[in-house]
Amino acid sequence: MDIKEEFDARIQRLESFIEDKGLGSKQLKKAKRIQKKVNATIFLGGLITVAGIAIWALSKD
Repeated sequence: MDIKEEFDARIQRLESFIEDKGLGSKQLKKAKRIQKKVNATIFLGGLITVAGIAIWALSKD
């Protein structure tokens, strides 16, 4: 294993530890959960909009 790869792996483990146990970890988890909900809402809203436009265009005939 290369020294750079070992160093990168250690840094990654340290960053993960800080993310899980460090200051603000609760807020970070909450923000990630909220972001997932927002992304799902936007996706579903877009899907419903496209379906609505398709139905409207097909029923216009």
